[in-house]
Amino acid sequence: MPSLQRIESQIAALPEPELRLFRSWFDEFDAHRWDHTLAADINNGKLDSLAAEALAQYGAGQCKPL
Repeated sequence: MPSLQRIESQIAALPEPELRLFRSWFDEFDAHRWDHTLAADINNGKLDSLAAEALAQYGAGQCKPL
């Protein structure tokens, strides 16, 4: 059985208390990965054009208050 299928099968077989613990762990793990990826994208300038566009729209009065 390929690795991902094995992992899916093992997760599906977890009893509810362990599934809750796994879910909590995975949420933390996934959030950390997301934060790391976002920080790397910011540091590498991948979001610069989006930031410039947002600032230009704000400067032109094209933004609405939230």
